[in-house]
Amino acid sequence: MTRKSKDVYFSEIADLVSTRSTCLRNTVGAVIVKDSKILSTGYNGAPKGLPHCDELGGCMRNRLGVKSGERHELCRGLHAEQNSIIQAAFHGVSVKGAKMYCTTRPCSICTKMIINAGITEVIFMEEYRDDLAKDLVDQSTLVLRQVKIDRQHSINDK
Repeated sequence: MTRKSKDVYFSEIADLVSTRSTCLRNTVGAVIVKDSKILSTGYNGAPKGLPHCDELGGCMRNRLGVKSGERHELCRGLHAEQNSIIQAAFHGVSVKGAKMYCTTRPCSICTKMIINAGITEVIFMEEYRDDLAKDLVDQSTLVLRQVKIDRQHSINDK
């Protein structure tokens, strides 16, 4: 019997979580894990109870021609990493010393939150270029690793 590594297992769960995303530009999932136990999950989308962009006529950043990685404040959605940290806090779960598995390398805003939340390691699948995020990681004790998984499984069933 061949078992998946924990990195592959939790990364595939993050990939599955991303299928709940309501973002029209990018689907991202995140899972926070400590001692091999899932503490929380998150995907990108509008705040709880608020209309999603598709219900409001589309993505404001697309309408304004904003490039990927720029003007995050114009997006009404939260990032998957933010939502996973918020979900843990909402339920009173400490993420100090935990790992975060993400489908995409975190942006600078999420990287700052991850560092302050006490998460010690981020394992991501896809690159996302953000020079400030890289500088923040380089100046901190946060460990970033990239893992590759087989994304051939069927998760397009939104």
